[in-house]
Amino acid sequence: MMEVNQIYCMDCLTGLRQLPDDSVDITITSPPYNMRTRIRNGEYTEREKSEHFSKKYKYFDDALTIEDYYNFHKDVIKECLRVGRMLFWNIQIVTGSKEAIFKLIGDFNKNIKDIVVWDKGNGQPAMHDSVINRATELIIIFEKDAKAGRAFSKSYFKRGTLSDIWRFKRPKAIDGHGACYPIELVKTILGGFTKEGDLILDPFMGSGTTAVASKQLNRNFIGFEISQEYCKIAEQRLSQSVLLPLTVKQEGGNGLPPTDKSVGIRPTILS
Repeated sequence: MMEVNQIYCMDCLTGLRQLPDDSVDITITSPPYNMRTRIRNGEYTEREKSEHFSKKYKYFDDALTIEDYYNFHKDVIKECLRVGRMLFWNIQIVTGSKEAIFKLIGDFNKNIKDIVVWDKGNGQPAMHDSVINRATELIIIFEKDAKAGRAFSKSYFKRGTLSDIWRFKRPKAIDGHGACYPIELVKTILGGFTKEGDLILDPFMGSGTTAVASKQLNRNFIGFEISQEYCKIAEQRLSQSVLLPLTVKQEGGNGLPPTDKSVGIRPTILS
């Protein structure tokens, strides 16, 4: 039994497996990049200890093997498509994710409806010689029961109004989380593919951008975040950004939905 308008501090696969089939409308998320998996002597290494390589996540190692990264995200994508009709998967192709992402694109080729390019304006200098700067990220759009062609089964944007290149500057890091996507990007998805009252899932909630955007546009949200530190950051951002009630729940809590007396809202229970 899980409640909406909650961030659960727990592993995302553990949380996803507790959600009923078709219980959310869409998923918007940006998983870790696997930045600390590097190349040494022509081979992948599991973990890069050097601090200068990646400071994207203060509280997360971000260093799976290529095979573990692939298997983990294959399971996450399957779960996201089980619980909701669409998945917007924001990823960056880096050394530690490249092979896994291309393999996943092949695995889910029939579910992928389109790909949006997020143009950040300029790329940070590459970490090695002979590597091009990465000034873009991808938003891969999956549909559960995708039919042939590029037309989405459900959308709310008018014909000719939504491009496949979204130009948003890279946002500043938020207290130890340097891989945030801009809130405008999330709002673009919400405006084009959801309506007020819809339920938005983010299994990698991070600093809470998806939740903040959802509340600002009168959508509900549910999310998972394994880091207690990031859960606290998300809670703080939401308390400053919205007036609706928020609870960050620890795994193993009593499960009782809180009541916010000032607005008289009791979160809906998914069961």
